[in-house]
Amino acid sequence: MSPSARLAELGITLPDVVPPLAAYVPAARTGNLVYTAGQLPMEAGSLLQAGKVGAQVTPEDGKALARVCALNAMAAVHSLVGIDSVTRVVKVVGFVASAPGFNGQPGVINGASQLFGEVFGDAGAHARSAVGVSELPLDAPVEVEVIFEVA
Repeated sequence: MSPSARLAELGITLPDVVPPLAAYVPAARTGNLVYTAGQLPMEAGSLLQAGKVGAQVTPEDGKALARVCALNAMAAVHSLVGIDSVTRVVKVVGFVASAPGFNGQPGVINGASQLFGEVFGDAGAHARSAVGVSELPLDAPVEVEVIFEVA
């Protein structure tokens, strides 16, 4: 099943691409790889939630926000080459703005990883890093960047 058909089956519509906050592009292709810029949990131009995971943001909410980041990454790749040209999710790097003592970053970034599995099946299995950081742009709780292989 194509990624676009799977998205439709899941009732998911790709959002508009989040406009860059600075001097970069949402996605760039080199050869058969598309690299996305870091994607924040934004919808309709607004950050959905601010704060640190483990303080103002629960781990469960952080996981849901990571899913939004992954959806925004898919929108970025779709705008460049079309979602159906994705043959594999290669690598996911997730950053979690973490309260002192919070060490559940992998569980938060599972929100992105699980969405890729739902949409791409076995081709959604990927290498990954989940990194705790002190601050992210706009006081976002999570940011996700992705490397996609494309046809």
